[in-house]
Parts: sequence; structure tokens; C-alpha cells
Amino acid sequence: MEKSLARYIWTHTRKQQLWILLIVAISMIPYFLSFDLPKLIVNGPIQGEGFDSPGDTKPFMNIEFDLPGMEKVVLFPGLQLDREQTLLALSLVFLLLVIVNGLFKFYINTYKGRLGERMLRRIRFHLVDRVLRFPPHQFKRVKSAEIATMVKDEVEPLGGFIGDAFVQPALLGGQALTAMLFIMVQNFWLGLISVAIVTIQIIIIPKMRKRLLRLGRERQLTARALSGRVGEIVDGIGAIHIHDTSNYERADIAARLGHIFKIRYDLYQWKFLVKFLNNFLAQVTPFLFYMIGGYLVLRGRLDVGQLVAVITAYKDLPGPMKELIDWDQIRQDVQVKYAQVVEQFSIDGMVDPRIQAITLDPATPLSEPLAAVNLSLADDGGATVLEHVSFRINPGETVALVSTSTGGAEALAEAFARLSRPQTGKIVIGNADLFELPEAVTGRRISYASSDVFLSQGSLRDNLLYGLKHAPLKEAIYEGEAATRRRWDVNEAARAGNPHFDFRSDWIDYAAAGATGPHDLFPAIRRVLDAVILSRDILDLGLRSPVDATRHSELVGRIVELRLALRKRLRDESLKGLVVPFEPGAYNKEATVGENLLFGAPAGPQLADGALAANPYFSSVLKEAGLDRTLYEMGLEIARQVIELFSDLPPDHPFFQQLAFMSAEEIPAYQALSQKLEDRPYETVSESDRALIVTLSFAYIEPRHRFGLLNEELMSKIVEARNRFYENLPSELEHAIERYDPRRYITNATLMDNVLFGRVGHNHPEAPERIRSILYEILDSLGLYAEVLDVGLDFNVGTGGRRLPGGQRQKLDVARALLKRADFLILNRPLSALDQRAQDQVLRNVLEEARRDGQEPAIIWVLAHPAMAAMFDRVVVFDAGKLVQDGTHETLVNGSGIFKELLS
Repeated sequence: MEKSLARYIWTHTRKQQLWILLIVAISMIPYFLSFDLPKLIVNGPIQGEGFDSPGDTKPFMNIEFDLPGMEKVVLFPGLQLDREQTLLALSLVFLLLVIVNGLFKFYINTYKGRLGERMLRRIRFHLVDRVLRFPPHQFKRVKSAEIATMVKDEVEPLGGFIGDAFVQPALLGGQALTAMLFIMVQNFWLGLISVAIVTIQIIIIPKMRKRLLRLGRERQLTARALSGRVGEIVDGIGAIHIHDTSNYERADIAARLGHIFKIRYDLYQWKFLVKFLNNFLAQVTPFLFYMIGGYLVLRGRLDVGQLVAVITAYKDLPGPMKELIDWDQIRQDVQVKYAQVVEQFSIDGMVDPRIQAITLDPATPLSEPLAAVNLSLADDGGATVLEHVSFRINPGETVALVSTSTGGAEALAEAFARLSRPQTGKIVIGNADLFELPEAVTGRRISYASSDVFLSQGSLRDNLLYGLKHAPLKEAIYEGEAATRRRWDVNEAARAGNPHFDFRSDWIDYAAAGATGPHDLFPAIRRVLDAVILSRDILDLGLRSPVDATRHSELVGRIVELRLALRKRLRDESLKGLVVPFEPGAYNKEATVGENLLFGAPAGPQLADGALAANPYFSSVLKEAGLDRTLYEMGLEIARQVIELFSDLPPDHPFFQQLAFMSAEEIPAYQALSQKLEDRPYETVSESDRALIVTLSFAYIEPRHRFGLLNEELMSKIVEARNRFYENLPSELEHAIERYDPRRYITNATLMDNVLFGRVGHNHPEAPERIRSILYEILDSLGLYAEVLDVGLDFNVGTGGRRLPGGQRQKLDVARALLKRADFLILNRPLSALDQRAQDQVLRNVLEEARRDGQEPAIIWVLAHPAMAAMFDRVVVFDAGKLVQDGTHETLVNGSGIFKELLS
């Protein structure tokens, strides 16, 4: 990277800088004229110079000049105006100059702002581009939060400075010099005073600001370290809770914040001292002007108009000078920041840009063997983990790598995937060095999966197809305004040095997955998900998710068919009691009191669980139905029962997982509230306390909780209240609730709730699993299995995939590697979160799926359990960083050596 910020800016913005400098030079003309005009107004029409008698006129806007040896040349004789007309005309010219100067400032500021933002975009892209080319070992030495902070925050001031780098000193310096020149022209001594004060400012203020720069650097470094430390806390929150080190972390953060506070406090003190001195010097000059200039006027050596013009001109001098001094400080500050960023992003051993060059053509299959030639690998500390290993893997061969704890097989798999570089020796495919091949080849013809899974925030589908997004194979189609916007984006990207690739294009390499387009990609997706035993998990996610009616119109349109099919199947198998359906005129005993009252899915916060009891309209319905007092008494009884049963249990007791009324942390609050309301008349209880107690009753289910609080009469009243609720529903609540309708899809409910349209009976512990099994079969028979699986693929996995269990993340990573149908499939203990039986089943499925449709990839699998090596053509054993055995499973089992010991 270019180490000088000024040279970097000039290299990329030379033409734009020259243009804006030209505009700045032109803008000085009206700027100077605006200083001279007040003098003409005061001395001319106001004081009457040239208007000795009433009715006298003077030429206005006359254009004439003298040439040596010639008579006066008159281009325009001007307009003859009297005193009042001249005053009006000069005032209008002054207004015109104000507008012209304002327009110049507007154009210059807008232009340099756009230039700065464009260069900021270039720098940020350049930095991220370099991150993508960092050698793999570098990421073990840096914190992701610090890198992100540098790209996002630390280069932000550069954007504001880049546009000002050359324009600001030219503009401000030009304005200051113009003002001082004008003052000097009016009176030499006043000009000398202004020059002296400005010289003092230029010398003293920058020297004082050097301390500010040092403090600013310290603040930047400490803030960056704090960002990295907070990132560590977030990443290691589990270990913090496990080891009870939260207070240790608080102490660390408090110490860091204290250090930052001290730096910032010192910075503010010094900053305002400098500001005070700068303002003082700026205000001393007008004092001298008034005193000395006034004396000169009294002595007749300076007229009033000149003094007014000088004072007016000086008013425009401190501003540019202050901004010029500020610019110099900012220049030094951003140069330091830029130097620090350059230092962090100038890494030895970066990937050559040509290796990551994009290509739209399919990669040629790798038909040569993959070989390690006298290969040695070292860890980040320099310790050798693999020493002088030489062996080859032929295309189509399945190889199990088995290793002791110090064997080094995992390091070898990482090297095969180009995640670590050889210390000595090399890895070749045929005669080509693996690390010299373009990523367009290795990224498409070699797949890799390990237990350390990367999932970006997004849907399951996005992460599954991530391995197929190599290049924009099909451009997005834009029309009308969108096409205009796209052309503008491409043009701006080129000016900012960004690639013009369209992120909204179709980047998926369908051919790599064995498909021809999006219409036939799903069968390939389903096969790999079935192979890693993830389809049912994703299907469950789909059933627990709401459905986008626009994207899945067929599924939504057939929801009633699904309901009827499930009811029929349950009836045919004598399992009708597993699900109690919702019926408009009946109370559902397996649903909560709140669900029976609403008989619908809340679509907003107004009628959500916590706000339902406090809703004025809902409360009025309960009162009219005579349920307000009844539900209040029910809530009190629930509170008493729960407090009696659970108050002595520890907060982590498993019983609390089944408690729907309140959490363990809420029990003391409800205990205090219950004692407060004991024997208290209902009418004297506050609305907020009533709502808290009534809310408890909404979660009550008689077959589950068995407190004996519901009878037929009360259930009938609840159904009547439900009907009354919908009869007079106010307009502001019409969109806050979606009423249950057996003939319609419920938008705000999950897919499973839509299919069940009821509640699972609590007297059948095995009911949920049994219903899911039946539903899977129904979905398959109706041809909707793929549609529901597609809904599940829309599930957002969260940051780093943390919404998925570890086993599911690892399965997804293997599926992603398998979907690419590469020539070499490298799997580095990819299923460590699963038990041996599950790993064994997935391994068999992967070996079978990888060879589907005539595919013959080489499979290299670092095994967690040596017993699984029997399924491979060849077994390679490592111990103490060396290859110690290599042969078929049968040969190694019947021989002697480490492998036989590992099996036992």
C-alpha cells in the first residue's frame, strides 16, 4: 500500500483536484470584489462622494481603460445614476456577489464531498480486498473486531479529509491572502498588524496541537483494543459463565475505560486551551483595528469607508485561518491514522491478486493425482506438526487419514485445502504447485469441510449454496428507473476503483451441482441434505416457521387439504384424540384460556400475551361478559398454587421448564404481589395489578395444570366473550388479530399451527413425535415435502450460525461441500459434534452420494474414529508428525503397528 496519504490521494484524484483548484482560483475574483464593494457604498452614495449637489449623477458599470500611447478606450460608458439609484444598484451588486460566492462554495463543497466519499469507498474496498488476500495464518493473530473497526471507523475521517487535501488549503489560503491583500491595499499599517497576528497563530497553534495529535493516537489505539476485547467477550461468553469470570471481565473493561477516560480528559483540556488562545488572538486584532484605525480616521489619514471595509474584510479572515490551522491538524491526524492502517494491512506473504481473478468459464476438472512432496508443516508458534511427508492420492480414490493426538493429519488436510502453507516441500496436482493454481480452479474443484464451521448471517439456503457462488453467471435484468440506477452504480464503482460485478446477479453455478438452473436445483439440494441426515431437521424448522404466502402460494393454497388429510389419517389410525381442533363455537380444552378468548393469532403488540389484559377494549369485553372478576380470582389462585409448589425450588430446577405462568425470577415479585392483594376487595385493586394477575389465568390449561379452575359454565362464558369480542371489534384492532378460520390459512401462525388447527393433547406424551412422523408421510404423498423443506431453508441461522446446534452446523457444512461435486472432497473431522453411530451413518451416505451419477471424486477423510476406516480404499496413519502406515484396511488390520493399537 502507498505509505503517503497525500501521494495516494493525488495518484487517484489528480484530474479532479486540478479541476476544483481551477474553480477555487476563479472564485477568488468575486470574493475580492465583495470586500471592495462596502467601501464604494459607504464612500459613494452614503457619504456623498461624487454627488456634490442634488441631481448629480455618476456612471455605473462603466468599462474603460487606458492604453500606453493611446486615448482612453471606452467599451461601455455605463449608466448615469443619481445618489439613491447608485445606492440601490451597488446594494444589488453586493447581493449578487453574496449569491455568486455562495454558489461557488456550494459547488466546491459538494464536489469535494463527493470526491472524498468516492475515495473513502476506494480505501475501504482496498482494505477488504487485502483482507481477502491475507495469508491464512494471519487470521489467527488478529481480532476480527479490530479489523472491522479499522475498515469501518478508523478510515472514516479520511473520507472527510480527502476532498479537502488540496482544495481546502488553496481555498482557505486564497481567502486569507485575499483578505490580507485587501487590508494591506487600504492601509499598510493595519495590514501589517493582521499579518503579525496571523503569523503568531501559524507558528504557535500548530506546535501546541502536537500534543493533541499524540493524545489522539493513544485514544485510537486504546479504543481499537477495547473493541477487540469486547469482541472476545462476545465470542467467549460461554467460557465466562462456565468459569465465573464475569467480574474479572468487568474489572478489565473498567480499567480500560478508565485509561481511555484519562486520555480523553487530557485531550479535551488541551483542546480547549488551544481553542481559547486561538480565539483570543482572533479577537485582539479587531481591538487594534478600532483603536489604531480610528486614530488614523481622526487624523485624516484613513477615510471611514476604508476602515469599514478593513473591519469587514478582517471578519472573513479569522474563519479561514482557523479552518486552515484545523486542516493542518486534521492532515497530521489522518496521516497518522492512515500510516497505522497501512501498517496493519501490509502483510508479508499476501495472496497474489491474479490467483483470485474472477472467471466466468467452468474450471477444468482435476484429473491428476494430489501429492505431498517432502512436505513439512509448522504451527503458528513454529513447532513442526508434520515432517517430511510424501505420498499421493489418485483421482477417484477414497482415503482415510487416521492420526494419534500428535499425528498431524488435521494439519495435512488444512494444507490440502490451502488453509496453511508448507514450511518446506510442496503440494502438487500433477506438475502444478497447488498454491500457484487460481482459486477459480481450487475453489471449484476442491471441497473442504471441518468441525470449525463458517456460517454467515442469513438463511440456511444462502449458506448451503455459498460454495457455488463463484461468479455472476447470469446478469440481473433492470428496466426503467432501476436500469438508470444500475448504470449510475457501475459508473460510480469504476470511479471509486471498485469492481462492477452486480451482487444482485445470479452467482450460483448450477452446473457444478448437476442442475441446469434454479428450476431443477432442488433435487440436488434434497439429496445432499438427505445424505447428511439434515432434511428432517430443516423440515421441522419449516413447520415451526410462518410461511411467505407470496413465495409459497401453492402450499398456502393447499393448507386446508393438508388439515383434512391429517384429520383423516388420525381418524383412520384411531388417533383422533392426539389433536383437539379449534371450533368456532366450542372451547378447546387443550388450548390456553387466552387462546380460547382470542380465537386468533395476534398480528401486533396490542393483543400480544403481555399486553392483552391491559388492553382497554379487551378489558371491557371481559367486564361485560362477567369474566373480569372470575379471571382475576383464577389468577390469584394460580399464583398461590405456583408459589406454594415452586418457591422453594432452585431457579435451575427442570420443573421451571414446564411452568408457563411465570419464570423462576418472577416468583418473588408475584409472591409479594399475592401477599399485598390477600383479602383485598377487587374494586380497590389498581388496574396494573389486576392486569398482572389476570395475565396468569390466560396461560392456564386444565388437562395440563390440573388445578381444577375450569368448569363447563366458565368455558361457555369464555366462548360467549369471544363472540362478543369480534362483534364490536374497533377498527384500530381489526389488523391486530387474525381470527381462526378452518377454511383459510392463518398468516401470523406457524405452518405447524396451520396444519394442526388445534392443539396437541397433553395426555399423550408421544403425540408430537407421532404427529410429525405422520405429517412427513402426508407431505410426501401430497407432493408438498419439497415445498415445506424450501420453507425451512428460509430459516435465518443467526450470527455465525448460532441459532443452529453444533451438529446441524457441521452437517450443513458437509452438505455444502458435497453439493459442489468437486474432484477432491476433503473432510477434516467434520462431524465431531455427533456420536459415532451418527457419524458412521453420515459417512456411508456421503460416500454413496459422492459417487452418484457416475461421479468419481477422490475423498480424503480425517477420521475421528479409526473403526470407520473399513469403508475406504486406503488408510494412511500418522503419528508424531510422520506418516507411519499406508495401505488397505485389511492389510493394516492383519499387520502390526499403530493402526491396530488405535482400533483396540
